Order: sequence, then structure tokens, then C-alpha cells
Amino acid sequence: MSTTLQIRRADISDAAYISLLGRITFGETFGHLFSDKQDLLDYFEKTFSVDKIERGLQKSENLFWLAFVDRLPVGYAKLKLNSKSAFWEGDSICQLQKIYVLKDFLSMKIGFKLQQILLQEAKDLGFEKTWLSVLDSNKRAIAFYVKNGFSNVGTHGFDIGKESFNFYVMLKDLSN
Repeated sequence: MSTTLQIRRADISDAAYISLLGRITFGETFGHLFSDKQDLLDYFEKTFSVDKIERGLQKSENLFWLAFVDRLPVGYAKLKLNSKSAFWEGDSICQLQKIYVLKDFLSMKIGFKLQQILLQEAKDLGFEKTWLSVLDSNKRAIAFYVKNGFSNVGTHGFDIGKESFNFYVMLKDLSN
């Protein structure tokens, strides 16, 4: 049996899908890093509530895509337009803010396909650069981004509850 992959732009009616995918994929990837599970649950509510996702979908600078395998939602991505970075001078920059794919579907290269769509959209809109933050211990993601032309340009910290995390800031030139 062959599987069918569909990727499409998300709209406000997709907020619940994105909310649930965000919670599950974040938990799958980072849940083990939290000593206090309530901190993780609080972060889910702050970051992935349906209301927050709906508000995000209504902002013109946020572009979301959803990936479906055999009509099941399995991943999503978010591009934030005109997202300044301390590591780049200029106005023509956007942020690859999220690419989340359910663990069971990672081998299908859905993250790569979502990234291709986001980067093409950014180029089509005239952006020169895109940046992202990636947890410094997420070796799989770092290797993925390096393989796809991103370079490490700096670091920053981020706290969630009692936990402190270090992130690499990675930049990609879209003119190539």
C-alpha cells in the first residue's frame, strides 16, 4: 500500500491540528529535558493553545503549512516574515520558526519537504536571508540544517520554567 503525502497552506480552521501537533512533537523531542512536568504543561498552554495558534494564523507575517499522510495531520511548519535577528543587518530577513513532524513520520523526509516549501516561499517574496534557532543538543536537527545550507552565526539562551536552554542561531542565504 502506498502512502499519500499532501502539504498545504494552513488557515484558521486548522488551528486545532497545529496546536495538537505542536504539543505532541515538542513533547516527543524535548519532554525528557524537563525535570518538572508542570513546566512542560505550562509551556504547552502558553505556546500551543488553540487560541494562540488562531491568533498566529490571523497575522499576515505568519505563514503556516500542514503536512498530511493519508489525510492524517503529521506535521507543520511556520515561516515568520520580516523577523529581525541580532545576527543580521538589513530588512530582508524572515525566520523559519517551526518545522515539527511526528516522530513516526520522520523517515518520510516530510521536514525536508516542508523546509523546501518555506524557503521557496521566502525567495518568492523577495527575502534575502532566513534564520532559525535550534537547541544546541539537538544534533539531528543541526545536521539537517547544516546539510541544507544553514550556518551557525551565534547563540542565545531561553528559559522555560526551571530549565535553561542554549540555542544556536543559524542563517541561510536565500540568493543561492
